[in-house]
Amino acid sequence: MADRSLEGMALPLEVRARLAELELELSEGDITQKGYEKKRSKLIGAYLPQPPTANGAAVVRCRLQHSEGAPRRTFRSAHIGVCDVREAAARERVASTAGNRPLFYFRFGVDQALPQERRAPVTPSSASRYHRRRSSGSRDERYRSDVHTEAVQAALAKHKERKMAVPMPSKRRSLVVQTSMDAYTPPDTSSGSEDEGSVQGDSQGTPTSSQGSINMEHWISQAIHGSTTSTTSSSSTQSGGSGAAHRLADVMAQTHIENHSAPPDVTTYTSEHSIQVERPQGSTGSRTAPKYGNAELMETGDGVPVSSRVSAKIQQLVNTLKRPKRPPLREFFVDDFEELLEVQQPDPNQPKPEGAQMLAMRGEQLGVVTNWPPSLEAALQRWGTISPKAPCLTTMDTNGKPLYILTYGKLWTRSMKVAYSILHKLGTKQEPMVRPGDRVALVFPNNDPAAFMAAFYGCLLAEVVPVPIEVPLTRKDAGSQQIGFLLGSCGVTVALTSDACHKGLPKSPTGEIPQFKGWPKLLWFVTESKHLSKPPRDWFPHIKDANNDTAYIEYKTCKDGSVLGVTVTRTALLTHCQALTQACGYTEAETIVNVLDFKKDVGLWHGILTSVMNMMHVISIPYSLMKVNPLSWIQKVCQYKAKVACVKSRDMHWALVAHRDQRDVNLSSLRMLIVADGANPWSISSCDAFLNVFQSKGLRQEVICPCASSPEALTVAIRRPTDDSNQPPGRGVLSMHGLTYGVIRVDSEEKLSVLTVQDVGLVMPGAIMCSVKPDGVPQLCRTDEIGELCVCAVATGTSYYGLSGMTKNTFEVFPMTSSGAPISEYPFIRTGLLGFVGPGGLVFVVGKMDGLMVVSGRRHNADDIVATALAVEPMKFVYRGRIAVFSVTVLHDERIVIVAEQRPDSTEEDSFQWMSRVLQAIDSIHQVGVYCLALVPANTLPKTPLGGIHLSETKQLFLEGSLHPCNVLMCPHTCVTNLPKPRQKQPEIGPASVMVGNLVSGKRIAQASGRDLGQIEDNDQARKFLFLSEVLQWRAQTTPDHVLYTLLNCRSRCCPG
Repeated sequence: MADRSLEGMALPLEVRARLAELELELSEGDITQKGYEKKRSKLIGAYLPQPPTANGAAVVRCRLQHSEGAPRRTFRSAHIGVCDVREAAARERVASTAGNRPLFYFRFGVDQALPQERRAPVTPSSASRYHRRRSSGSRDERYRSDVHTEAVQAALAKHKERKMAVPMPSKRRSLVVQTSMDAYTPPDTSSGSEDEGSVQGDSQGTPTSSQGSINMEHWISQAIHGSTTSTTSSSSTQSGGSGAAHRLADVMAQTHIENHSAPPDVTTYTSEHSIQVERPQGSTGSRTAPKYGNAELMETGDGVPVSSRVSAKIQQLVNTLKRPKRPPLREFFVDDFEELLEVQQPDPNQPKPEGAQMLAMRGEQLGVVTNWPPSLEAALQRWGTISPKAPCLTTMDTNGKPLYILTYGKLWTRSMKVAYSILHKLGTKQEPMVRPGDRVALVFPNNDPAAFMAAFYGCLLAEVVPVPIEVPLTRKDAGSQQIGFLLGSCGVTVALTSDACHKGLPKSPTGEIPQFKGWPKLLWFVTESKHLSKPPRDWFPHIKDANNDTAYIEYKTCKDGSVLGVTVTRTALLTHCQALTQACGYTEAETIVNVLDFKKDVGLWHGILTSVMNMMHVISIPYSLMKVNPLSWIQKVCQYKAKVACVKSRDMHWALVAHRDQRDVNLSSLRMLIVADGANPWSISSCDAFLNVFQSKGLRQEVICPCASSPEALTVAIRRPTDDSNQPPGRGVLSMHGLTYGVIRVDSEEKLSVLTVQDVGLVMPGAIMCSVKPDGVPQLCRTDEIGELCVCAVATGTSYYGLSGMTKNTFEVFPMTSSGAPISEYPFIRTGLLGFVGPGGLVFVVGKMDGLMVVSGRRHNADDIVATALAVEPMKFVYRGRIAVFSVTVLHDERIVIVAEQRPDSTEEDSFQWMSRVLQAIDSIHQVGVYCLALVPANTLPKTPLGGIHLSETKQLFLEGSLHPCNVLMCPHTCVTNLPKPRQKQPEIGPASVMVGNLVSGKRIAQASGRDLGQIEDNDQARKFLFLSEVLQWRAQTTPDHVLYTLLNCRSRCCPG
């Protein structure tokens, strides 16, 4: 039936065919009369005469597809420039009918960067800064940096201009409105970089500000218009949009109808043919409609593909019949909590590595010196017999006076006594308690290195494996239980200690040493000379060349508080001493001042092991003396004219504080000042300040030698002492924003969010170093990418004792190239250090894996957060710089928590003001929110044996709610940005709902019962006995001759009882 009113109109063939199809659907009852008239008016509306508007332009209606109740959407960048496009969108939509729908609020950032750097640097937000007065007091020197303090001061100064007390909450990005705008990327108005997702890929140079604003307005207009073309055809039909796409679909549908008379197959889906339609630039996000059977596809509002010959209701019915009635049972019990959380979308403007793939860096060849001993025990025997009166170790008392001088002859004889005693005097001759290869614990205080040294070398001579640990002060020391777990896993039954330490251990009322919590039962053996037996003349220790037997086990505390034991073989021990001797240029009879802990790490390697190999004289400064006189190590350098000193950055800082009291200081004898914590990037400020003050006292710039080390890889890198004073040390100013994405971007020191790092020298002799990606497959990093440093060498640890799985992941790593090929047939070892290899083979370290916190896909280092917090007037509020930073998991993402000890004299008002300024400083410099900042009373946080904060115990107290803070400031709105989406009502009742309903109503779901035992008489004696033992006793008395069982032999005969 043709419409006579259209006879005079010149309609295209496809429109007439579509009208005929509509009449056919109306006659078959597929659509109603109202729907027929609506679709008919849309088809012929474009061909009816239009009355002219005021400006002669056609009226275009457009809408943004969105869901009801969607929150506002916000784009954030480092520069917070706000451009509200609601008015612009209203001008573009002349006849918009979406006035009752929620508006969208956009914020765009404009980064001012140099195009030749090919990156997008970050300048901290000017809306989150506050003024602060520069602190004049001292603080924890690990994180002291005058440059960083000035940066924090400048950041806080600008906060005061905005009159803000706390940082503003950041908007959450919703997934509900993700479809309309995510297909577009705003033009990069900061640089002409091609790999930053910029739309202006063909433009060259950096546009001006006017061009940037024009491009931004063009992009906004383009995004708004493009959203209408990128929506589905059904939504465009519902909103009254243009019918060009419909006309094209109708023409293709009519063509298929004419060519194929058979009805379309509505039960199968094929995509053999597709139509490529050229879209304008603004509609790049639109989808090409696939084909459904033999007809062109459209979509309904529910996203169900339908044919042009089949109505949406029939198609939905077909899909419903094809769909199973009920989902599988297991789907009802799958936790969909992760699906409800909003997924953090990656920043399209985040910097990405652009350099070439790095090459493994090889250290110099390890030279073989003819007079090097074949083992460390052989070196002790040589010096103990050739030069018995040569001083080996000098210990100091709390007054700074020599307490005990251990010569090489005494060390040799005492070590032989210890070896003989632990092998022959513990246990019996038939059952000795300690055999070669067994593990024993070394428990010595930090002020008695002589006793520790004799016990350590005694174990090496007896071929026993020493496990040095800290002295337990109480039964509930922080981390003591994990130490006990390590001793138990190592099978330790004997603990060697000194007489003074044994007397100071906690004891029970009977005078016995109680068993510590989690520790195995130990036999405490005192290694003083009066408790040792002199070996007979015919007994002599068996001194062998270095082999692959375990020499000692060094404990390591992980991020979660667990304690692991790193095994070091005798070959690795000797090779490491040789590498240190070559790198540091050690010679015989040199004097070295050691301030470090001699039981582990750099203090053990230099002050106990390498010194004996080279017959050096070690001056040991105890920790108790450093607390009384921080300048004592410098005084000993001057007194003994020491060539080498092993210190930490905190020792350099304490010396700076007390140097005014000492006048006659001469450091010209120093040729090497080893900074053990040089891997901490914040140690550079201590090195610079120490050099500026003591350069006039004879200290040379080339003397300061930072080093990097780890328990697994031992010494990773160390700066060599040079005679060329004109060669400055390597350093770089890196953007913190780039570091959070694992990318190296050189910045200027004028910026606030920068990190200045110094090199830690070259790779160790005989080692190969590379950096791999911290997560996933160990793939080589690019030259401008931060990765975990890996080392391949003989002088490293070999395993975690008793943990084969963790050993494989750490000690058996095979770095691969981008093509998947391993770079070496020998395994590498993960050092746990984050860094890169710079120009000239210099190694730079920017953090540690244990301090890494990944928040919303960005990496933050705990040391950096601590440095920023301590830069905000620490002496007023933080007690002795005691502050801990860690992360907790909230909604499947890490959140930053800061806990600090508050000074007793600080008020609550001042404390909250300080906490607010800390939050503002961290938000400005690191662009990250803090979940919780808590202040606790002084001396209440758990401590390590050396007085530091025990991080894992503090975190455990926070999670348990046992921290008991006096001031708390929580800001979840600034960091928790992935809140759950509202749950949707399930369309049908599943098994889980039925089960819950039965439980609520009190119905019994299921029960289990055994077989009936039969009727038991009330007077039965069996009812009196409830337990099996009572029944057996009763049966033995009443029926003693009753046979319980019969045992048959292999010949099926009864065995005699």
